[in-house]
Amino acid sequence: MRVRTPLGSAGRRPVGRRTLLGSTAVLGASAALAGCGGPLGAGLVGGEVAPETLVFWNLFGGGDGGRMQDMEKVYEKAHGGSSSLQATTFAWGNPYYSKVTLATVGNQPPDVAVAHLTRAKPLWDGGILDPISEDDLASVGLKTSDFNEKAWSAQVTDGKNIAIPLDTHPFVMFFNHEVMDKAGLLESDGSLTDLSGVDTFESALEEIKGVTGSEALTSANVSETATPWRLFWSLYNQYEDATPFLSDGGAKITVDEDIYTDITARLQKWVEKGWLNRGIDYAGSQTQMATGKAGIYLQGEWEISTFQSIEGLKFGMAPIPTLFDRPAAQADSHTFILPKKDRTPEQLTQALGFIKSMLTESMTWAEGGHVPAYLPTYDSAEYKKLTPQSDYASAAENAYYDDAAWYGGSGSTFEATVGAQLALVQQGSTTPEGALSAIRGQLQTYLDPPSPL
Repeated sequence: MRVRTPLGSAGRRPVGRRTLLGSTAVLGASAALAGCGGPLGAGLVGGEVAPETLVFWNLFGGGDGGRMQDMEKVYEKAHGGSSSLQATTFAWGNPYYSKVTLATVGNQPPDVAVAHLTRAKPLWDGGILDPISEDDLASVGLKTSDFNEKAWSAQVTDGKNIAIPLDTHPFVMFFNHEVMDKAGLLESDGSLTDLSGVDTFESALEEIKGVTGSEALTSANVSETATPWRLFWSLYNQYEDATPFLSDGGAKITVDEDIYTDITARLQKWVEKGWLNRGIDYAGSQTQMATGKAGIYLQGEWEISTFQSIEGLKFGMAPIPTLFDRPAAQADSHTFILPKKDRTPEQLTQALGFIKSMLTESMTWAEGGHVPAYLPTYDSAEYKKLTPQSDYASAAENAYYDDAAWYGGSGSTFEATVGAQLALVQQGSTTPEGALSAIRGQLQTYLDPPSPL
């Protein structure tokens, strides 16, 4: 029964609940998928799934996908074999969340699904999720205090638990050991010297530039919009007076323009000084750090696997240095959600038991770089010995999630819109003022209409 079929539909626009209910979208999608032998077809057109089989949807490919499969195998082994679980992987992004919405509205949702925490909130607002009570958690031996407080608090919406976090994946700093050593920025034990404070950090960038002969710091901003957003949101929230970028569920833009200008002007200064790349794509930015043409690379911690695969490369990882008032890093969390459906008490316990099993195996998950949200794993001696993963784990305590909005969150229209303009600022193609004006104009389309969910 165990089937894993990557199914993607890149480019398909999100389908709103009202649209689905009021049109032939469900019928059209069902007809198109009727010939599928995989679980997507079963989920959407009512194919047979054994009652005892737990149906699980996720969005994990690559190394994360392999680790998730290893964790699923543990569940299967404890529950009678492969027939106990039907796991399906979809391409992540807007199409994935459309599928979860469509299946739930069509009364054929999976028993458990994965969602980014920032995308779970719009699903909740659209009536797509079942809440998870303290009694529900207790039924499988879980409690609120088992989880990272920042991630747990972030998922609480309207006073309800809407998701169970598996991890936190923050924006972090990778560094090339050889370059940083030559720049005199490593301690005797190989750890990074304290780079806190903007003056200290900029002095370090000048030292690194002297070693590389090119940029000190590399961060992707060509054909890449998420990274410029993550960099901006990390530095922006290091100001203690930072306001939300969006408020009222995405109906208002409330970014602090003074802080916005300070950050974007400083990034332009870094480019003019030759410390930060003007324009580079995702793969190019990785190559710069891996080949010693830059000392620092800023990205999500999931790129640890990329650098671990490069023979002979010695690198380290650390939280983004605190340049301003307080530590902060843009982040999101992978969570488990319960799509809304009629469940017997036994089915609810089965779903929660599956989630508990995944949390118990989250040491496997942590090897891929994600910081465990489940504290029995986070606090374990095994995790503390896992380096460089545990070296930046404190970044999860200072995570700043994207503001709630129906068009926001990881891989969203919001990140693409704002990130594209921030990338142009770094490239020198527009001014900070011009970029903010463009952001306001382009987001206006999404501010006024009510959520389609």
